[in-house]
Amino acid sequence: MKKWPEVSIIILNWNGWNDTIGCLESLYRITYPNYEIIVIDNGSKDESIEKIKEWANGKIEVKSKFFEYNPMNKPIRYMEYNREAVETEERKEIQELSSDRKMIIIRNERNYGFAEGNNIGMRYALRALDPDYILLLNNDTVVESKFLSELVKVAEGDEKIGIVGPKIYYYDRPNIIASAGGKINFFGVAYQVGEGEREGERHEKLEYSEWLTGTSLLLSRELICNIEGFDSNFFVFEEDLDLCLKAAKKGFKISYAPKAKIYHKGSVYTKLIRGYFTVKNRMIVARRHYRFGKRFLFFVYIFLYIFPRSLIYNVLSMNFDRALELIKAVKDGIKE
Repeated sequence: MKKWPEVSIIILNWNGWNDTIGCLESLYRITYPNYEIIVIDNGSKDESIEKIKEWANGKIEVKSKFFEYNPMNKPIRYMEYNREAVETEERKEIQELSSDRKMIIIRNERNYGFAEGNNIGMRYALRALDPDYILLLNNDTVVESKFLSELVKVAEGDEKIGIVGPKIYYYDRPNIIASAGGKINFFGVAYQVGEGEREGERHEKLEYSEWLTGTSLLLSRELICNIEGFDSNFFVFEEDLDLCLKAAKKGFKISYAPKAKIYHKGSVYTKLIRGYFTVKNRMIVARRHYRFGKRFLFFVYIFLYIFPRSLIYNVLSMNFDRALELIKAVKDGIKE
């Protein structure tokens, strides 16, 4: 067992450089000594890559209530590739620099979505960097200094663990929990434990989960090689649930690490598109992974409660576009 297993940290950016540099600033302050950061830009149109490079060169100062800006580790040296290049590039001299002084940037020519965008980074990391773990981290998060050490400690504690997730707080309400692991209820609906609650004793227990949110996932190399990352057909939302259920079928354990702590903003864009993709993709997950009884209960719940309730609400609110979107989501969820 390695004292400090190597971790490749992947951050996906899409028109969100201001959040991304805040996330990066917090990452380059962590206590864990053996990591490499890969920023994947998903075809941004807002000069994201240029702004991220300006930050790396010490030209943009990040302000946050969670940390003080550190000018002493700038400039951070970076290597930039386009998507085609990452299929052939090998390890470069930048990898010999210390963890807090280097960064890899991959420029995608278009928006591949959350699932395939992260897959591109994972494929590159496995081939060029040879990590023991890959950490997927949303760009609209900031992390506590010991969070990665705590994630790796849990992962190394049981060889059957394939996925570990941290305790997630709301960025604007840092005393309120957004996620303390994930469960699936009687009707087959996935939910996040502790969501909206103040921290309590039950959130401090190290325990196995049924699934974990893709906001932050530490994945073992063995798991990624075994299940080949996310299903790119999901594009966005529920790809994390699908991955966790695939992992469980392969015999991997999924663990919540209560001492690993991060803070999550939640982007406006994802809230706007959540309805269609959430409904459609959850129906696909149920058809793929649930046994007959739970699958039956899930679709009863969707068609007799969620669908009519949401449809009536949108119609009465004269939000006809959202009502039509909901109908299309159900139709596509049945068809795909």
